[in-house]
Amino acid sequence: MTFQYAVDRIFSVDEQGKLLAEINFPPRDEKRLNITHVFVDESLRGHGVASHLMELAYAYIKGRGLSIVAKCPYAIEWFKKHPDYQDIVINVKSKGAESQ
Repeated sequence: MTFQYAVDRIFSVDEQGKLLAEINFPPRDEKRLNITHVFVDESLRGHGVASHLMELAYAYIKGRGLSIVAKCPYAIEWFKKHPDYQDIVINVKSKGAESQ
């Protein structure tokens, strides 16, 4: 699966242009992006695609020197389960992690 990057999203489409997977992260302000939506086509669910999108978004956003505000329920739960990725997340901390 090939992913394409845009300013506020990472996504994949099939040969016909059908959206297969997408994560949206519009700007909240100059230093923060909101993760507002994670989508995976029904045919791909259960194969780790959403988690892979989260990893890609994390790396992309961190590489831009920005922080994340998780708004999407999937993103919130994903960050809670992956404390190693919480260093640039403002609103989600795992149990026992220091809050900002």
